[in-house]
Amino acid sequence: MQVIADLHLHSPYARAVSKNITLEKMAEWAQKKGIDLITPADWTHPIWLAELKNNLIEVNEGIFKLRLETGGQRLDQVSEPHFLLSTEVSCAYHQEGRYHAVHILIFAPNLETVGKINKKLKELGQNLLSDGRPILNLSCRDLTAHVLDIDANCLLIPAHAWTPWFGFYGAHGGFDSLDDAFKDYAKYIYAVETGLGSDPAMNWRIKELDNRNIVSFSDAHSLPKIGREATVFEVPELTYGNVREAIVNKPEAGGQRLETRKKNNPASSLQPQISCTFEFYREEGKYHYTGHRKCGVSFSPSETKKVGLICPVCGKKLTVGALQRTEDLSSREEAVEHKLDKNSVRWVYSKKGSRPPFVNLVPLQEILSEVLQVGVGSKKVQTEYERLTSTLAPEFQILLNVSLEDIEKAGGTRLREAIGKVRTGDIFVKPGYDGTFGTVKIWREVEKPRQESIF
Repeated sequence: MQVIADLHLHSPYARAVSKNITLEKMAEWAQKKGIDLITPADWTHPIWLAELKNNLIEVNEGIFKLRLETGGQRLDQVSEPHFLLSTEVSCAYHQEGRYHAVHILIFAPNLETVGKINKKLKELGQNLLSDGRPILNLSCRDLTAHVLDIDANCLLIPAHAWTPWFGFYGAHGGFDSLDDAFKDYAKYIYAVETGLGSDPAMNWRIKELDNRNIVSFSDAHSLPKIGREATVFEVPELTYGNVREAIVNKPEAGGQRLETRKKNNPASSLQPQISCTFEFYREEGKYHYTGHRKCGVSFSPSETKKVGLICPVCGKKLTVGALQRTEDLSSREEAVEHKLDKNSVRWVYSKKGSRPPFVNLVPLQEILSEVLQVGVGSKKVQTEYERLTSTLAPEFQILLNVSLEDIEKAGGTRLREAIGKVRTGDIFVKPGYDGTFGTVKIWREVEKPRQESIF
């Protein structure tokens, strides 16, 4: 079975997160997106953990659903999403005279293990009430050692690995290698998360990631952002153990699509594995290019090589972006090829080695914003989004699988054209930098569409 998963988001107890997020709303939005498996997140926070214990029930090994008696409108029991226990923490510490701040995802197999991890962290003097994503005075190595000593079935994954300030490989708070940070526990790091400013192709350039998987999740701080990135698992049954095994297993040989692997080797469908990932356009990430937001300057790696790392306007240090950092650490050039599937969706494959493919998507609300020529947060966009996802299909199905003819019938010719352009990659993205998101344009200014009724 295929499972679309978003296993990195946040609760209302984390900083800079919408207070509208509840377990019921998480599940509701996951269903709109077409997500099968999400995380309740932030289980290190005592108050939020109490809500999880009261409102989640284990329905399979390490897999949970909302209790039937949970308040609020119930979702369709057939398609209601499942939950897996993952959370994010921040390791902030000095090592060899340099300050590091690295965000790490922790996957736990059950609530008993969660309780033991929280107990250990409190014994070590960590303040878990301060934030849903607590700042720990622990090294990456020591955190990993403590967690795996409690339960070897846990997983630790560096989050948004290339973010300058809190990514594992980030230029301003990270490390140059997994061995530097995790030392003798580096062998237990089986995957890294791309983050919005990078994609798998960038990570494929890093030699130490050759035998490690690349996962992508949303890091959503508000409900509409759930699923802006996701990982598709192929598992014989939805259990924590199978999801863990899919992440631990080395990338599937040949970088073949799942359907091809099944045809060539039917037994491969029995092995848990990552099928593919859904990605933000990496240029849209807010730390893709190197730059300085205050002065409005940004640079590609080739431009950075010419101007250096000092802002030419104010003379202060530039924030080194994910693309430049990849250039600094990579041992090979980016080698990819593109293939269109039957729905004219452009998939990206690695020409070298064994990697699952990925596809770049633009969120449906952003597409509707440009089609309707109004703000993405406008009532007009929200109303149309609700109509399409409730009457046509969940968002991922609309973006990837629903025929363009059916999209036109439901949403008009401009929506058909827009989704067709996104599927083939015929769009323009101005890269983000230094905390500023990139700008996606489906139509360039010279071909900007006239607004039309879609009813």
